[in-house]
Amino acid sequence: MITIALAEDHQALIDGIKLSLEYEDDISVVAEANDGELLIDLVRKKQPAVVITDIRMPKCDGILATKIIKKEFPHIKVIAFSMFDQSEAVNQMKLAGATGYIMKNSPLKKLIEAIRIVSKGATFYDDTITAFDTTSKEEILLSSREKEILRLIGEGKTSQEIADQLFIGKSTVDTHRKNILKKMNIHGKTDLIRFAVERKYDF
Repeated sequence: MITIALAEDHQALIDGIKLSLEYEDDISVVAEANDGELLIDLVRKKQPAVVITDIRMPKCDGILATKIIKKEFPHIKVIAFSMFDQSEAVNQMKLAGATGYIMKNSPLKKLIEAIRIVSKGATFYDDTITAFDTTSKEEILLSSREKEILRLIGEGKTSQEIADQLFIGKSTVDTHRKNILKKMNIHGKTDLIRFAVERKYDF
């Protein structure tokens, strides 16, 4: 029996996955969590064979949770379950120790296939994910200051708060923001914030 722990901040999605897995005789859900801290606690108690985790979760995101789980339990397999297919997200989960990555919009039968394959020690990456590499686009294009500002944007800080923290002018921060938008081909404040949150460097 392949025991599973599910981590996802939307309970409805967990319920849907559990319902689908009920028809699989060789798979059993033994733990579920809506945040990373609870996931780690449950993994320590239940020690499932496979962990399926979202990347963005409250309290502790999936990347940090994966690092902790793999450090304490190297034999446990981790599958990332995400709506983001950017190479940076895939790479960071891979570096954290995940051996699988499935898109949330993929058919559930693909997730079931991934569970079985990963549980045997092999890797499984969703075929809708574009080719990835360990060097991110940001590392190539962005300066160290721009990366720092991008990280602070990802933490929800305003331009003025960033300026105060870095002891620079707000106009300088705004200039860096414009440069990041241009280099990363991002359009608008909302997209920049989403980009920063999903691709921030400090997890």
